Amino acid sequence: MSKRKLTKHQRWRIDKIQDERKVRAQKRDQASDDLLHNGELGPEQAGLVISHFGTQVEIEATEDAQKGNIRKGEVQRCHIRTNMETLVTGDHVVWCPGDPMGVVVAVQERHSVLLRPDNYNKLKPVAANIDHILIVIAPEPEPHANLIDRYLVAAHASNIEPVILLNKVDQIADMDAFMQQQQLTVYPQLGYRWLTASTTTQNGLAALKTFLQNKTSVFVGQSGVGKSSLINALLPDAHAAVGALSEIGKGSHTTSTARLFHLPDGAFPDAGCLIDSPGIREFGLWHIEAAKLLDHFVEFHPYLGHCKFRDCTHRNEPHCGIRSAIAAGHVTQQRFDSYWQIKHALDEDQKEKYD
Repeated sequence: MSKRKLTKHQRWRIDKIQDERKVRAQKRDQASDDLLHNGELGPEQAGLVISHFGTQVEIEATEDAQKGNIRKGEVQRCHIRTNMETLVTGDHVVWCPGDPMGVVVAVQERHSVLLRPDNYNKLKPVAANIDHILIVIAPEPEPHANLIDRYLVAAHASNIEPVILLNKVDQIADMDAFMQQQQLTVYPQLGYRWLTASTTTQNGLAALKTFLQNKTSVFVGQSGVGKSSLINALLPDAHAAVGALSEIGKGSHTTSTARLFHLPDGAFPDAGCLIDSPGIREFGLWHIEAAKLLDHFVEFHPYLGHCKFRDCTHRNEPHCGIRSAIAAGHVTQQRFDSYWQIKHALDEDQKEKYD
């Protein structure tokens, strides 16, 4: 697909808008510097980004200020210095409180980041420092192993631990038969954490709350699996604010910015956190190189590099390590077929990207 060329007027208009943005940013930075030099801002302290609004963020104090009236747990809107990298919900920062606005002066290193494509097909961060992605499935809509595998691959690629949460277990009469029929037994066998819950009977909710403590998590899954019901059960006082929480799948969303919520059992960092990421419409894999896809299937690891041919495609070549593992029962045909479906989709996406 060829790129559309811009006219001279369009290019001039884009440059003009960019220049205006730079001027506004310089004015904001100058105003922040004046406040700092004049001593009108409070001392530097640690904080947590709980929401992002363009050039401003909401910061929650994660410690009591040595001077001033800002206390742990209080929230203030802050400016972002233009020389800083993009801040997202979940970032840990250093900030100075002010009246009425504070200023973020530094961001700490992230241990994980959740990405999504922007309007220019470039990856942009939308949330940071996530500990777990909870992949929610349910009896209805019927869970598809390949979709679960896509979520697992995306979580591994984002350096975030995936957890599979089977919701609406009150609708399952025979759990063993259900697991076998839906081909789900492979995931606990591979070592993935597996939780069950029901908001109707409250079954599993206590264990889920315990698991979420001291962690920052997001919920993903198909529409209709009960994510909103789970979130409302976990955050009973945030119904209106949550809306379509963490609808990371294709669908509509009620808000346009990610927001962090604390579970109602304590304050940061003792209580667990949930990040609402409504701007993520697709938990995409297109940024993953197809050649590295095998790395994100955990049971394939012991057999990588054991093929006779260095460029083995693991399809028809003799003495293939992966195919031998399948024959020996160490790798399931189900997961191998899923790998090939995902790889084919990645190949097609990347081919279209460069055409």
